[in-house]
Amino acid sequence: KSGKEQWRKTIPRPRTADHHKSSTPASSSPVTDGENVYALFNDFGVISYDSAGNERWRLDLGPINNPFGIGTSPVLAGNTLLVNIDAESGSFFLGLDKDTGKRKWRRERPDFTRGFSTPVIYKPANEPQQVLIAGSYSLVSYAVETGEPIWWVNSLTWQLKPTPVIHGDTVYVLGWAGGSDEGAQENVPDFPEILKTRDTNKDGKLTKEEIADDRLTKDWTAMDLDRSGFVEARDWKMYQRRKEVVNAVNAIRLGGRGDMTDKSVKWRYYKSLPNVPSPLYYEGVLYLTKEGGIMTALDAVSGKVLKQGRLTGALGDYYASPVAADGRIYATSHEGKVAVIKPGAEWEILAINPMNEAVNATPAFVDGRIFIRTHGHLYCFANQ
Repeated sequence: KSGKEQWRKTIPRPRTADHHKSSTPASSSPVTDGENVYALFNDFGVISYDSAGNERWRLDLGPINNPFGIGTSPVLAGNTLLVNIDAESGSFFLGLDKDTGKRKWRRERPDFTRGFSTPVIYKPANEPQQVLIAGSYSLVSYAVETGEPIWWVNSLTWQLKPTPVIHGDTVYVLGWAGGSDEGAQENVPDFPEILKTRDTNKDGKLTKEEIADDRLTKDWTAMDLDRSGFVEARDWKMYQRRKEVVNAVNAIRLGGRGDMTDKSVKWRYYKSLPNVPSPLYYEGVLYLTKEGGIMTALDAVSGKVLKQGRLTGALGDYYASPVAADGRIYATSHEGKVAVIKPGAEWEILAINPMNEAVNATPAFVDGRIFIRTHGHLYCFANQ
């Protein structure tokens, strides 16, 4: 109500991990059950405090092989705290007891490379809760209670950052990564074929010297995923997939069993895709905001473009996702310009409000108030 600081805690760093220059070791959003708070840190792991700031438990997740750090956030489903870590190697998904921090289950994800998307909860009719994770190349739905995969859809792009959005029987999954726009795909030979011509010492793996190709050498960090100094079969498989996939926003029918790739994709849209912000579903329209202040409104049923235009006065980069409340959409640029938009097929800008500081965090709405976190301050706005 007042913004007065109640408590502050410092966690010792057991290590200093890599992260993107535009992010921090605290890029993840905490989650609360109303009494306790749970936070995920790139340099540490997971920690829980009660409402008075007393530590309840902590869990060191060990070094994480992601050159850009952690972007995903923990999610609560009943008594289970869900934490997904997608990295270049050693990706895993955890279900933790929220009261003790003890592991209920752990699911290895060896077919997933780095990703930053936050899991979302899905409750099918007359079935137990599931949790959806959009990762490199696939969307997978897991059972909350056991961590068992139930169904999945392949053919997503790699390095997903936006969080999936659910409405009705559809989940909208957005992914954009450099070099994977429509038309940029390549047919990369299988690993045995490349070994025939490049593996000079016949040890079944490749060094940078053996590759001896300007373009492939430039892609070395994208191939040597485990940083071993060699490209091995898994490394090459992931590189091959990376060159095959295409950026898109995907409308996917929820549910099923097993591989639903050929059965559940309703439509795909390939142009003017955001890098980081998640899509927004609001009153039958799917909104996308991307670099340059470009907003695209899609018909949520067909994927047809309704309107595309610039948010004049709020251009530049976008990390925060668009949000909606009380008949208004709010899109916040990295430069701290908050565009207030009238929604609809012919959306229009109503106002531009400068925060005078950079903003990466998505605004939050609680009880008629808008909370906006800039790089230096937390603001609360409300009608007086």
